[in-house]
Amino acid sequence: MLPMAGRSLRRVLLGAVTLITLLATTAVPAVAAPTGLPAWGGGGGAAGSGPALQVPAADLARSLTCHDVPGSPLPTILLIPGTTLTPQANFSWNYERAFTAHNRPWCAVTLPNNAMSDIQVSAEYVVAAIRGITGRSGKPVSIVGFSQGGMIGRWALKWWPDTRHEVGKVIGLDPSNHGTLDAYPVCVPGCAPSLWQQQTGSKFLAALNAGGETFAGIAYTSIFTPIDEVVVPNLPPAPSSALNTGAGARRNISTFDVCLGHVAEHLTMGSFDAVGYALVIDALDHHDPADPARVDRAVCLQPFNEGVNPVTFPVDLAQYTATVATVLATYPHVFAEPPLAPYATGT
Repeated sequence: MLPMAGRSLRRVLLGAVTLITLLATTAVPAVAAPTGLPAWGGGGGAAGSGPALQVPAADLARSLTCHDVPGSPLPTILLIPGTTLTPQANFSWNYERAFTAHNRPWCAVTLPNNAMSDIQVSAEYVVAAIRGITGRSGKPVSIVGFSQGGMIGRWALKWWPDTRHEVGKVIGLDPSNHGTLDAYPVCVPGCAPSLWQQQTGSKFLAALNAGGETFAGIAYTSIFTPIDEVVVPNLPPAPSSALNTGAGARRNISTFDVCLGHVAEHLTMGSFDAVGYALVIDALDHHDPADPARVDRAVCLQPFNEGVNPVTFPVDLAQYTATVATVLATYPHVFAEPPLAPYATGT
C-alpha cells in the first residue's frame, strides 16, 4: 500500500492531468521553452552514417547541457524529456539532482518547441547529442527518456546506423513506442505535429517499428505503469510501451512487477516515482536490461525518488504540471501528420 501522503499527491497530479487534457483543445501562439543549464559547446553535427543533419550545427550544440564528472568510469546518461517538456521542467528537480549527487555524468538535450513539433526534426538533436557525448567521453551513451523521450532515441538508432555503436542502453519511462489511442480524440480539432505522430497506427510509428524494434548490442528497458492515462493502452498482453522484436536485449517491466497495485500515472512516472527510478538505476548499473527481481521492495513505500526535495516538491510539481498544461493549450495546431522524410520512405 502507498503512504497516505503519496496517495494524496498522486490524486493532485491526476487532477492536473485531467485539466491538461481539457486544455489541449485550445490553440494560441506557442510559449518559449524554459532555460536549463548553460549550453555545452562540444559535439553537435559531427559526420556519420545516415542522412545529413538539416538542423544547423550551432543549434544542435546549444541544445545540450551537461554535468561532467572528470575521470568517471561510468558512461554518460543522456536525458530526453517528454512531449510538452524541457529538461529543466522534466528532470532538474528529480533525476538530474539524483545523478549529480551520485557523481553520475549526465547530459540533457532540449528538443525544439518543447518536443511538440516534427519528431523527425527533433531526432536530429538526439543524433547530434549521441555523437557529441561519445566523441567527448569515449564511452557508449545510456539513454534515459520519458514518454516521447523514451521513444525518439529509437528513431535516431534506426536511421543513423553509426549511433548504434555509440549507445549501450535505451531506458524508457512510459515510452510511446507504439503510440496512444488518446491522441485520436485530442487531434479531432487539430493538434501539434508530434501528437499526430504519436497516434497509434501513425505513419511515423509504422516506419519506426517496421523490420525490428531493437538492435543487437544495445540493452533496452521499457518501464511502464498499467494505469497510464496518456500512453494508452499500457496493459498486458500488448502494452503500448513494450518492445517485442529485433536483436537487442530487452525487457518490458510494469510497475506492478515490483509493487502490485502501485499507483503511478504518466506524469508521475516521468518525474518523481520511486519505483520507476529504482528500475532506471538497476538498468544503468547492469549490463543487461533492468530486472524487477533485483529491486528492493522497500521502494514500494517511498513517496518520491531520491532526487526530489520534499520541501520544494509542491512548487516543483506545480511548475512541472503548469508547463505541460500551458504548452498543450498554447501550441499551434496542425490538421494532419507531418509527411515522412524521404529517408524513411526509401526515396
